[in-house]
Amino acid sequence: MISGSTRSASTNSAALRTVQAIAPKGVETTWYEGLTELPAFSPDDDGTGHPSVVALREQLSRADAVLLCTPEYAGTLPGSFKNLLDWTVGTGDFYEKPTAFLNVAAPGRGEGAAATLVTVLGYIGAVVDPDICARLPVARAAVGQDGLVDTAEFRSGAIEALDRLVEHAARSSV
Repeated sequence: MISGSTRSASTNSAALRTVQAIAPKGVETTWYEGLTELPAFSPDDDGTGHPSVVALREQLSRADAVLLCTPEYAGTLPGSFKNLLDWTVGTGDFYEKPTAFLNVAAPGRGEGAAATLVTVLGYIGAVVDPDICARLPVARAAVGQDGLVDTAEFRSGAIEALDRLVEHAARSSV
């Protein structure tokens, strides 16, 4: 799971923490936490000298599937999250990897980030099933003191998306 937000009280990160907390038995989730540590992408650098890039690549290589959740910033993906994706372009880290995303933006927002994410995921070869990606708006007030989203609507939609992603990954590994 990768959050595209660097904000400490991010609803995007809260959404993924909630998915992690409610994941069914037998579904192992791993959180990538190095977004703010990644250096600026340079095509002249293969990243092998940067521990944060190495960690990203190792986590992606072990993952059967990837779940993303990112805010929209200035009508598109936040620069730090696009930087993370740029580090995967030449390496095939996402190639044929079942991938989905949650859009937790308020109604009328987040479409620019979602559209850009679909485009970039296409360029890097991720296998995105649009029926798995979910629009599940989360208000800041819906995040409890424990950092988890507490609405039943979000939780049921998130678990449905996770179940579909797990099924997609199982079909892809056959």
